[in-house]
Amino acid sequence: MSPGLNSKVQILRQHKNAHVARLINKGWDWLCRKGTISNLDPYTKQFGYFGEGACLMFPRGTIFGEKWIQVGSKTLIGPYSCISAGMVPGQEMVSDPVVSIGERCLIGRGSHIVGHFRIEVGDDVFTGPYVYITDQNHGYKDPDIPIGLQWPNDQPVKIGSGSWIGTNVTILPGTTLGSNVVVASSSVVNGSFPDRCVIAGAPAKIVREFHQDDGWIKPET
Repeated sequence: MSPGLNSKVQILRQHKNAHVARLINKGWDWLCRKGTISNLDPYTKQFGYFGEGACLMFPRGTIFGEKWIQVGSKTLIGPYSCISAGMVPGQEMVSDPVVSIGERCLIGRGSHIVGHFRIEVGDDVFTGPYVYITDQNHGYKDPDIPIGLQWPNDQPVKIGSGSWIGTNVTILPGTTLGSNVVVASSSVVNGSFPDRCVIAGAPAKIVREFHQDDGWIKPET
């Protein structure tokens, strides 16, 4: 094959590949639009509550224990997000609901909310992508037994309304966040924090908080 003909063949292949890529991306965009699950979808009847205007974006992650999960009105759960109540599908739970997400929330793509006893997310809570929230850790009483085989401990988690949870944050069992709390990206959160503060770090600590008389101040070190 002559150099000129070979160049033309390569150009034709590039145009063909570009056309195929365009079709694939248009198809994916169509799937994402049509695959989003709204409160009108029969699947949402499996939830303890799934409010008007709420939706699960496509492609959705693993979701089970829907009976013990509540999703408030106009809440958007991003693609690849996983929400579970219990360790395995079909498990009977001792509390109801196990996971509740308030109204007008935004759960970022790839986030995980893993509930076993009680996780409460208030209204108007926004998270970045890849946030992990759980109310259970494995115990470590016996150093000779594999940790994954030891009996877990459950501690409820509460996230106050109006809070912002940054990208890659981990919220551990027993955490309580007040209202309008900002959690900086990649923080590891454990403990109780008041309203209107900014927390950061691993473990997370208050780096700024609002006082009615003095405005935003840094805590004393």
